Amino acid sequence: MYGPGDVRVEDVPDARIEVPTDALVRVVRACVCGSDLHPYHSMEASAEGSTMGHEFIGVVEEVGSDVATIRRGDFVIAPFAYFDNTCEFCREGLTTSCVHGGFFSTAQAEAVRVPLADGTLVKAPVGEDSALLPSLLTLSDVLITGHHAAVRGRVGTGSSVTVIGDGAVGLLAVLSAKRLGAEQIVLMGRHRARTDLGREFGATDVVAERGEEGIAKVLELTGGRGTSAVLECVGHLPAYEQALAVVRAGGVISRVGVPQYDQGPVGFDLFGRNLTLTGGPGAQRSYIEELLPEVLDGRIEPGRVFDRTVDLADTAEGYRAMDERTALKVLVRP
Repeated sequence: MYGPGDVRVEDVPDARIEVPTDALVRVVRACVCGSDLHPYHSMEASAEGSTMGHEFIGVVEEVGSDVATIRRGDFVIAPFAYFDNTCEFCREGLTTSCVHGGFFSTAQAEAVRVPLADGTLVKAPVGEDSALLPSLLTLSDVLITGHHAAVRGRVGTGSSVTVIGDGAVGLLAVLSAKRLGAEQIVLMGRHRARTDLGREFGATDVVAERGEEGIAKVLELTGGRGTSAVLECVGHLPAYEQALAVVRAGGVISRVGVPQYDQGPVGFDLFGRNLTLTGGPGAQRSYIEELLPEVLDGRIEPGRVFDRTVDLADTAEGYRAMDERTALKVLVRP
Protein backbone atom coordinates (compact mmCIF):
# COMPACT_ATOMS: atom_id res chain seq x y z
CA MET A 1 0.00 0.00 0.00
CA TYR A 2 1.49 3.28 -1.12
CA GLY A 3 -1.14 5.66 0.16
CA PRO A 4 -4.89 6.16 0.47
CA GLY A 5 -6.62 3.90 -2.04
CA ASP A 6 -3.30 2.92 -3.64
CA VAL A 7 -2.84 -0.85 -3.42
CA ARG A 8 -0.47 -2.58 -5.86
CA VAL A 9 0.56 -6.19 -6.37
CA GLU A 10 4.29 -6.41 -6.94
CA ASP A 11 7.12 -8.93 -7.14
CA VAL A 12 9.31 -8.86 -4.02
CA PRO A 13 12.17 -11.06 -2.81
CA ASP A 14 10.96 -14.50 -1.77
CA ALA A 15 10.21 -15.11 1.88
CA ARG A 16 12.86 -17.38 3.42
CA ILE A 17 14.06 -18.89 6.67
CA GLU A 18 16.16 -16.33 8.53
CA VAL A 19 16.62 -17.82 12.00
CA PRO A 20 16.36 -21.42 13.27
CA THR A 21 12.93 -20.90 14.88
CA ASP A 22 11.30 -19.77 11.60
CA ALA A 23 8.98 -21.64 9.27
CA LEU A 24 8.19 -20.81 5.66
CA VAL A 25 4.47 -21.14 4.86
CA ARG A 26 3.02 -21.22 1.36
CA VAL A 27 -0.21 -19.24 1.56
CA VAL A 28 -3.31 -21.17 0.51
CA ARG A 29 -5.81 -18.50 1.51
CA ALA A 30 -5.48 -14.94 2.81
CA CYS A 31 -7.99 -12.10 3.04
CA VAL A 32 -8.59 -8.39 3.45
CA CYS A 33 -9.43 -7.21 6.97
CA GLY A 34 -11.70 -4.35 7.94
CA SER A 35 -8.76 -2.91 9.86
CA ASP A 36 -6.84 -2.78 6.56
CA LEU A 37 -9.31 -0.13 5.46
CA HIS A 38 -8.07 2.32 8.08
CA PRO A 39 -4.70 2.87 6.33
CA TYR A 40 -6.50 2.52 2.99
CA HIS A 41 -8.29 5.72 3.93
CA SER A 42 -5.65 7.65 5.81
CA MET A 43 -2.06 6.41 5.59
CA GLU A 44 0.57 8.93 4.63
CA ALA A 45 1.70 8.47 1.03
CA SER A 46 5.04 6.69 0.75
CA ALA A 47 7.49 6.06 -2.08
CA GLU A 48 8.48 2.74 -0.51
CA GLY A 49 5.01 1.44 0.32
CA SER A 50 4.05 -0.97 3.09
CA THR A 51 3.43 -4.69 2.80
CA MET A 52 -0.06 -5.69 3.88
CA GLY A 53 -2.01 -8.58 5.34
CA HIS A 54 -2.16 -10.40 8.66
CA GLU A 55 -4.60 -13.29 8.07
CA PHE A 56 -3.53 -16.51 6.38
CA ILE A 57 -3.63 -20.28 6.34
CA GLY A 58 -1.29 -22.47 4.35
CA VAL A 59 1.12 -25.35 4.00
CA VAL A 60 4.56 -25.49 5.61
CA GLU A 61 7.28 -25.60 2.94
CA GLU A 62 10.38 -25.40 5.14
CA VAL A 63 11.30 -25.18 8.82
CA GLY A 64 14.32 -23.91 10.70
CA SER A 65 16.63 -26.30 12.50
CA ASP A 66 15.18 -25.50 15.94
CA VAL A 67 11.51 -26.05 15.00
CA ALA A 68 10.25 -29.18 16.74
CA THR A 69 6.45 -29.41 16.41
CA ILE A 70 5.83 -28.19 12.84
CA ARG A 71 6.97 -30.12 9.79
CA ARG A 72 7.08 -29.67 6.04
CA GLY A 73 3.69 -30.51 4.57
CA ASP A 74 1.65 -29.56 7.66
CA PHE A 75 -1.47 -27.51 7.00
CA VAL A 76 -1.42 -24.64 9.49
CA ILE A 77 -3.44 -21.71 10.78
CA ALA A 78 -1.50 -18.57 11.63
CA PRO A 79 -3.05 -16.09 14.08
CA PHE A 80 -2.45 -12.45 13.18
CA ALA A 81 0.33 -12.23 15.78
CA TYR A 82 3.37 -14.44 16.31
CA PHE A 83 4.57 -15.50 19.75
CA ASP A 84 6.79 -18.03 21.50
CA ASN A 85 3.95 -19.45 23.66
CA THR A 86 6.42 -19.87 26.54
CA CYS A 87 7.04 -16.39 28.05
CA GLU A 88 5.21 -15.22 31.18
CA PHE A 89 2.44 -13.48 29.23
CA CYS A 90 1.95 -16.44 26.89
CA ARG A 91 1.68 -18.76 29.90
CA GLU A 92 -1.06 -16.46 31.22
CA GLY A 93 -2.92 -16.80 27.91
CA LEU A 94 -2.09 -13.31 26.65
CA THR A 95 -0.05 -14.26 23.62
CA THR A 96 -0.43 -10.86 21.91
CA SER A 97 1.77 -9.46 24.70
CA CYS A 98 4.55 -12.01 24.15
CA VAL A 99 7.88 -10.45 25.07
CA HIS A 100 9.42 -11.88 21.89
CA GLY A 101 6.39 -11.54 19.61
CA GLY A 102 4.97 -9.18 17.04
CA PHE A 103 2.29 -8.86 14.37
CA PHE A 104 2.17 -10.06 10.77
CA SER A 105 2.06 -7.55 7.93
CA THR A 106 3.02 -9.64 4.90
CA ALA A 107 0.17 -12.17 4.56
CA GLN A 108 -1.37 -10.91 1.32
CA ALA A 109 1.31 -12.81 -0.57
CA GLU A 110 2.33 -16.18 -1.95
CA ALA A 111 4.46 -17.14 1.05
CA VAL A 112 5.12 -15.86 4.57
CA ARG A 113 8.07 -16.23 6.91
CA VAL A 114 6.66 -17.18 10.31
CA PRO A 115 8.88 -16.35 13.30
CA LEU A 116 8.58 -18.51 16.43
CA ALA A 117 6.84 -21.21 14.41
CA ASP A 118 6.42 -23.71 17.25
CA GLY A 119 4.59 -21.19 19.41
CA THR A 120 2.58 -19.57 16.65
CA LEU A 121 1.29 -22.08 14.14
CA VAL A 122 -1.64 -24.41 14.84
CA LYS A 123 -1.94 -27.55 12.72
CA ALA A 124 -5.27 -28.52 11.16
CA PRO A 125 -6.03 -32.01 9.79
CA VAL A 126 -7.25 -30.88 6.36
CA GLY A 127 -6.00 -30.68 2.81
CA GLU A 128 -5.59 -27.50 0.85
CA ASP A 129 -8.72 -28.30 -1.17
CA SER A 130 -10.95 -28.59 1.92
CA ALA A 131 -14.38 -26.96 1.85
CA LEU A 132 -13.58 -25.73 5.37
CA LEU A 133 -10.86 -23.32 4.22
CA PRO A 134 -12.98 -20.13 4.62
CA SER A 135 -13.99 -21.08 8.15
CA LEU A 136 -10.45 -22.09 9.05
CA LEU A 137 -9.24 -18.73 7.77
CA THR A 138 -11.51 -16.93 10.24
CA LEU A 139 -9.45 -18.54 13.01
CA SER A 140 -6.59 -16.33 11.85
CA ASP A 141 -8.42 -13.20 12.98
CA VAL A 142 -12.13 -12.39 12.74
CA LEU A 143 -13.51 -15.36 14.68
CA ILE A 144 -10.92 -15.25 17.43
CA THR A 145 -11.38 -11.47 17.63
CA GLY A 146 -15.17 -11.77 17.93
CA HIS A 147 -14.70 -14.51 20.51
CA HIS A 148 -12.21 -12.32 22.40
CA ALA A 149 -14.80 -9.54 22.52
CA ALA A 150 -17.33 -11.89 24.08
CA VAL A 151 -14.86 -13.44 26.53
CA ARG A 152 -13.56 -10.06 27.71
CA GLY A 153 -17.19 -8.89 27.90
CA ARG A 154 -17.88 -11.71 30.39
CA VAL A 155 -20.62 -13.10 28.17
CA GLY A 156 -22.15 -16.29 29.54
CA THR A 157 -25.39 -18.14 30.04
CA GLY A 158 -28.28 -15.70 30.21
CA SER A 159 -26.25 -12.62 29.28
CA SER A 160 -27.72 -9.66 27.45
CA VAL A 161 -25.39 -8.33 24.76
CA THR A 162 -25.25 -5.47 22.29
CA VAL A 163 -22.90 -5.88 19.34
CA ILE A 164 -21.97 -2.64 17.59
CA GLY A 165 -20.91 -3.15 13.97
CA ASP A 166 -22.12 -5.50 11.24
CA GLY A 167 -18.72 -6.21 9.70
CA ALA A 168 -17.17 -9.67 9.86
CA VAL A 169 -15.88 -9.20 13.41
CA GLY A 170 -19.25 -7.93 14.62
CA LEU A 171 -21.11 -10.83 13.04
CA LEU A 172 -18.71 -13.34 14.55
CA ALA A 173 -19.01 -11.59 17.91
CA VAL A 174 -22.72 -12.38 17.59
CA LEU A 175 -21.89 -16.02 16.84
CA SER A 176 -19.50 -16.10 19.78
CA ALA A 177 -21.98 -14.55 22.19
CA LYS A 178 -24.61 -17.09 21.13
CA ARG A 179 -22.10 -19.93 21.52
CA LEU A 180 -21.31 -18.76 25.07
CA GLY A 181 -24.97 -18.77 26.06
CA ALA A 182 -26.20 -15.19 25.68
CA GLU A 183 -29.98 -14.92 25.92
CA GLN A 184 -30.49 -11.55 24.21
CA ILE A 185 -28.17 -10.32 21.45
CA VAL A 186 -28.89 -6.92 19.90
CA LEU A 187 -26.97 -6.32 16.68
CA MET A 188 -26.53 -2.68 15.70
CA GLY A 189 -26.04 -2.50 11.94
CA ARG A 190 -27.81 -1.09 8.93
CA HIS A 191 -26.84 -3.38 6.05
CA ARG A 192 -29.68 -5.83 5.59
CA ALA A 193 -27.69 -8.67 4.01
CA ARG A 194 -25.24 -8.53 6.89
CA THR A 195 -27.78 -8.24 9.69
CA ASP A 196 -29.77 -11.11 8.17
CA LEU A 197 -26.64 -13.24 8.53
CA GLY A 198 -26.29 -11.88 12.05
CA ARG A 199 -29.76 -13.20 12.85
CA GLU A 200 -28.73 -16.60 11.54
CA PHE A 201 -25.67 -16.46 13.79
CA GLY A 202 -27.88 -15.77 16.82
CA ALA A 203 -28.93 -12.09 17.01
CA THR A 204 -32.34 -11.80 18.65
CA ASP A 205 -32.83 -8.16 17.63
CA VAL A 206 -31.45 -5.82 14.99
CA VAL A 207 -31.23 -2.05 15.41
CA ALA A 208 -30.56 -0.24 12.15
CA GLU A 209 -30.85 3.26 13.60
CA ARG A 210 -27.76 5.24 14.60
CA GLY A 211 -26.96 7.93 17.14
CA GLU A 212 -29.61 8.93 19.67
CA GLU A 213 -32.32 7.10 17.76
CA GLY A 214 -30.32 3.87 17.85
CA ILE A 215 -29.54 4.30 21.54
CA ALA A 216 -33.22 4.83 22.31
CA LYS A 217 -34.15 1.69 20.41
CA VAL A 218 -31.67 -0.49 22.33
CA LEU A 219 -32.89 0.93 25.62
CA GLU A 220 -36.46 0.22 24.56
CA LEU A 221 -35.54 -3.40 23.81
CA THR A 222 -33.88 -3.77 27.22
CA GLY A 223 -36.46 -2.22 29.53
CA GLY A 224 -34.55 1.04 29.69
CA ARG A 225 -31.53 -0.52 31.37
CA GLY A 226 -29.22 -1.48 28.50
CA THR A 227 -27.30 -4.74 28.14
CA SER A 228 -24.80 -6.29 30.51
CA ALA A 229 -22.17 -6.44 27.77
CA VAL A 230 -21.49 -4.25 24.75
CA LEU A 231 -19.08 -5.59 22.14
CA GLU A 232 -17.70 -2.64 20.16
CA CYS A 233 -16.43 -3.97 16.84
CA VAL A 234 -15.91 -0.77 14.83
CA GLY A 235 -13.11 1.30 16.34
CA HIS A 236 -14.48 4.80 15.76
CA LEU A 237 -15.30 7.20 18.59
CA PRO A 238 -19.06 7.39 17.86
CA ALA A 239 -19.24 3.60 18.27
CA TYR A 240 -17.57 3.83 21.68
CA GLU A 241 -19.89 6.66 22.72
CA GLN A 242 -22.84 4.54 21.61
CA ALA A 243 -21.50 1.64 23.67
CA LEU A 244 -21.28 3.86 26.74
CA ALA A 245 -24.92 4.88 26.24
CA VAL A 246 -26.39 1.37 25.96
CA VAL A 247 -24.40 -0.59 28.54
CA ARG A 248 -26.21 -1.55 31.73
CA ALA A 249 -24.97 -0.29 35.11
CA GLY A 250 -22.30 -2.70 36.33
CA GLY A 251 -21.75 -3.93 32.77
CA VAL A 252 -18.78 -4.30 30.45
CA ILE A 253 -17.75 -2.49 27.28
CA SER A 254 -15.42 -4.78 25.33
CA ARG A 255 -13.63 -3.05 22.44
CA VAL A 256 -12.02 -5.06 19.67
CA GLY A 257 -12.38 -2.59 16.81
CA VAL A 258 -8.91 -1.08 16.31
CA PRO A 259 -9.33 2.41 17.87
CA GLN A 260 -9.04 5.30 15.44
CA TYR A 261 -9.03 7.85 18.26
CA ASP A 262 -6.71 8.67 21.15
CA GLN A 263 -9.21 10.03 23.68
CA GLY A 264 -12.73 9.12 24.71
CA PRO A 265 -15.09 9.52 27.69
CA VAL A 266 -13.73 7.72 30.75
CA GLY A 267 -14.96 10.10 33.44
CA PHE A 268 -17.75 9.97 35.98
CA ASP A 269 -20.26 8.19 33.73
CA LEU A 270 -17.91 5.20 33.48
CA PHE A 271 -16.96 5.48 37.15
CA GLY A 272 -20.36 6.24 38.60
CA ARG A 273 -22.10 3.33 36.90
CA ASN A 274 -19.41 0.82 37.92
CA LEU A 275 -18.63 0.02 34.30
CA THR A 276 -15.69 -2.03 33.08
CA LEU A 277 -13.84 -0.98 29.92
CA THR A 278 -11.81 -3.79 28.37
CA GLY A 279 -10.85 -5.40 25.07
CA GLY A 280 -7.79 -5.49 22.85
CA PRO A 281 -6.17 -7.72 20.22
CA GLY A 282 -7.70 -11.19 20.12
CA ALA A 283 -4.93 -13.35 18.62
CA GLN A 284 -4.70 -15.70 21.58
CA ARG A 285 -3.53 -19.19 20.61
CA SER A 286 -5.86 -20.79 23.15
CA TYR A 287 -8.88 -19.46 21.24
CA ILE A 288 -7.81 -21.25 18.06
CA GLU A 289 -7.35 -24.50 19.95
CA GLU A 290 -10.76 -24.09 21.61
CA LEU A 291 -12.70 -23.22 18.46
CA LEU A 292 -10.96 -25.41 15.89
CA PRO A 293 -12.83 -28.64 16.78
CA GLU A 294 -16.19 -26.91 16.30
CA VAL A 295 -15.12 -25.60 12.90
CA LEU A 296 -13.88 -29.02 11.85
CA ASP A 297 -17.11 -30.81 12.78
CA GLY A 298 -19.39 -28.10 11.41
CA ARG A 299 -20.95 -26.98 14.68
CA ILE A 300 -20.11 -23.41 13.68
CA GLU A 301 -19.69 -22.00 10.18
CA PRO A 302 -17.86 -18.69 10.56
CA GLY A 303 -16.61 -18.82 6.95
CA ARG A 304 -20.02 -17.60 5.83
CA VAL A 305 -18.75 -14.05 6.35
CA PHE A 306 -16.72 -14.37 3.11
CA ASP A 307 -18.87 -13.24 0.22
CA ARG A 308 -16.27 -12.56 -2.45
CA THR A 309 -13.07 -14.25 -3.63
CA VAL A 310 -10.30 -12.60 -5.67
CA ASP A 311 -7.00 -13.84 -7.00
CA LEU A 312 -3.88 -12.35 -5.46
CA ALA A 313 -3.35 -10.23 -8.57
CA ASP A 314 -6.76 -8.62 -7.95
CA THR A 315 -6.26 -7.79 -4.27
CA ALA A 316 -6.71 -4.06 -4.95
CA GLU A 317 -10.20 -4.84 -6.24
CA GLY A 318 -10.88 -6.66 -2.98
CA TYR A 319 -9.98 -3.52 -1.05
CA ARG A 320 -12.27 -1.44 -3.25
CA ALA A 321 -15.16 -3.84 -2.80
CA MET A 322 -14.89 -3.78 0.99
CA ASP A 323 -14.41 -0.03 1.04
CA GLU A 324 -17.52 0.46 -1.10
CA ARG A 325 -19.41 -2.09 1.02
CA THR A 326 -20.24 -4.23 -1.98
CA ALA A 327 -18.44 -7.06 -0.14
CA LEU A 328 -18.54 -7.99 3.52
CA LYS A 329 -15.18 -9.77 3.59
CA VAL A 330 -12.93 -10.66 0.68
CA LEU A 331 -11.00 -13.91 0.52
CA VAL A 332 -7.70 -13.79 -1.41
CA ARG A 333 -6.56 -16.87 -3.31
CA PRO A 334 -2.85 -16.85 -4.30
